[in-house]
Amino acid sequence: MSASRAQLFTPVLIAGSLVILVSFAIRGSFGVFQIPIESEFGWPRAEFSLAIAIQNLAWGIGQPIFGAISERFGDRKAIFLGALFYATGLVLSSFAMTPIAHQMLEFVVGFGIAGTGLGIILAVVGRSTSPEHRSMALGIATAAGSGGQIIGAPLAEWLLSIMGWQSVFLIFAAAILAAMAVLPFLKTTSQVSKAELEETFRSILKKAATDPTYLLIFIGFFSCGYQLGFLTAHFPAFVEELCGPIDPGGMLAGLGITTTSALGAVALSIVGAANIGGTILAGYLGNHFPKKYLLAGIYLARTIVGAVFILMPITPTSVVVFSALMGSLWLATVPLTSGLVAYIYGLRYMATLYGIVFFSHQLGSFIGIWLGGALYDIYGDYTFVWWIGVGVGLLSAIVHLPVIEKPYNARTAT
Repeated sequence: MSASRAQLFTPVLIAGSLVILVSFAIRGSFGVFQIPIESEFGWPRAEFSLAIAIQNLAWGIGQPIFGAISERFGDRKAIFLGALFYATGLVLSSFAMTPIAHQMLEFVVGFGIAGTGLGIILAVVGRSTSPEHRSMALGIATAAGSGGQIIGAPLAEWLLSIMGWQSVFLIFAAAILAAMAVLPFLKTTSQVSKAELEETFRSILKKAATDPTYLLIFIGFFSCGYQLGFLTAHFPAFVEELCGPIDPGGMLAGLGITTTSALGAVALSIVGAANIGGTILAGYLGNHFPKKYLLAGIYLARTIVGAVFILMPITPTSVVVFSALMGSLWLATVPLTSGLVAYIYGLRYMATLYGIVFFSHQLGSFIGIWLGGALYDIYGDYTFVWWIGVGVGLLSAIVHLPVIEKPYNARTAT
């Protein structure tokens, strides 16, 4: 391996990517559980949707909290605490039999995702990577989440075919705890400057809170969460209920995909597979082009892809094409947004500052997931909530254009 690659593929990046992969494999599978759980208990669609929405909101609330814990007590302690929350929430959820029990316990799961997900891991990777490799490293770590999505939904679908959803939750709880075996490798070699080390937590928060650029980044990340949350939670059910029949002699059937239920799970895997390339490409481009224009382009592309898909007949082919196109844009915003925060405000408090921005993302996820279930129960389909997602995507494309992509201290010194 060349010296340049060795500087990129560090033990921190590899170990962090593994934690994200397992965490996102579990998180990305929750949409597969929607129909089995609501069918067993006879719940309206909105009840389980609210549980997943609360999970995403708790993830957003927990992100800056775990960021502050990592910066005060250490990254590895924060990640291990997150894994404990994650496993505890899954185990207790396996015994829950009422909507409110699921909804409250998903708050615990959401905190677990916050401690083992992108916010903490990206900060660890960012602080351990040189500036010339940072955007690419953030892209690779984010792509690991897509790798988890590739295996998570189909694995859950397969496990559900041989056991109850309660047992699957217990298996997933064991998996996130097992991932903690890599914690010893998550020891950062800090790239933080002396000036950043001397800056106080209160000072950097005050700078960000009074900076219009930070507010624009915060607002722009909302639609990303809305679209990802809605699709992760509802797309399998959307495909199962609205997609046309699968040709028994076609390519999908030849691959063993014979039902729309299986296609719904595989669609999320296609999203994850396409996003590996899309996210790594975004990380690479972030090293060479202004991140704000890349983000605006990604949100505009999502808007076009979503609008065209819903206007066309929903067929197995259109589902596969949409999943591939949307997947290439799926988490591509994450290395660019986190990299933008790090570039403008520094690495010292990146976990907390990105965590606050990420709250906007998860607020969008909460609304997208909950609104999807609520409007489905009212109208019997997802059309209205889908068009809302198209609209907020266009808004995010617009609000990134005025972002001032320059280090805050250098900008205010002139």
